[in-house]
Amino acid sequence: MTCPPTLPVCIVVVTGPGAPGGGGSGGGGKPTQPNCTVPGTTEVVPCYDPTLGWWDQADGCYYQMLAPQPPPSAVVWQGHYPAGSVYEATCLGVAGTGGGWRWFPTPPQGFGGTGLTPAVLAQQALSRMRLSPPGIGMAPSPGSTGLVGLPVWLWTAPSATTWGPVSATAAVPGLSVTATARVRQISWAMGDGDTVACTTPGTPYTPSLGSGPSPTCGYVYPESSHDQPGGVFVVTATTTWAVTWAGGGQSGALTVTRTSTTDVRISELQVLVS
Repeated sequence: MTCPPTLPVCIVVVTGPGAPGGGGSGGGGKPTQPNCTVPGTTEVVPCYDPTLGWWDQADGCYYQMLAPQPPPSAVVWQGHYPAGSVYEATCLGVAGTGGGWRWFPTPPQGFGGTGLTPAVLAQQALSRMRLSPPGIGMAPSPGSTGLVGLPVWLWTAPSATTWGPVSATAAVPGLSVTATARVRQISWAMGDGDTVACTTPGTPYTPSLGSGPSPTCGYVYPESSHDQPGGVFVVTATTTWAVTWAGGGQSGALTVTRTSTTDVRISELQVLVS
C-alpha cells in the first residue's frame, strides 16, 4: 500500500494475483497496463483512474485537468494565461508528496492514453462530422444542353454537412477536443480547363431571373463540348473546408475537401438564314 501522509486519496497497489472472487457484479474500469508503475519500484498502478486521472510515468503522478480552469489571476498560471492548462496532480513517485495544482504548456506525458494527443482527438472529431460532398446545382441543369456564350449558373444547397458550420467533440477521460468546420470556398472545374472559385454557395436559378448571369457564381463557355469525350464537359465541384479545433490546452487547424461531379453538354448557337 502506498499512502503518503499528504495524499488526498489512498491508493492500494496490488502486486500479485488474489484469490478468485465469487459472484461479484464485475467492474467496468480499464484494465491495468503493465507499463504504468511507481517510479523506482515494480509496483503496477492503473494508467487511468476515474478519480485521479492519467498516470505520468516520468514523475509518478496522476493528472486530472481542472474544470473549470482557475481564474486568470490565479498564481498557478505563472503569468502564462491563457496558454496551456492547469491540472490537479496526485503523486506517488516521491515520498511525502501529495501533488496539487500545476500548470503545463502541453498535456503531461501519458495524459489521454498512449497515442491519444489533442491532435489525434481532433481527427476523431472531424470524422464524426460526416462532411458531405456538395450537391451540384446548374442552369442549364446537369445532363442537359446549354449554349456557347450564354451564362451558366452554379450553386449548391447549403446545409450543416455540406457547407457548415458544424461542430463535433471527441473525448477520453480527462481530455476533450472540439472541432468546428465551415466551407471556405467552392471551386468549379468546368471541364474545359477553366476553374471558377466562389466564396458563397451561389444563387439558385429560377426562370423569373431571366437570361442574365448569376450575381454570385457563374460561368460562360467560350466553345462547345462537341470534341470532348461523350460530347460533354465533366464539371467537378470541390468544397474546401477550414477546420479549427481546441482542447487539452492546445489548438490547431485542418483543411479537408469534398468533391462531386456531373456533366453538361454545350452546343453552338445555330442561326438559320433563309
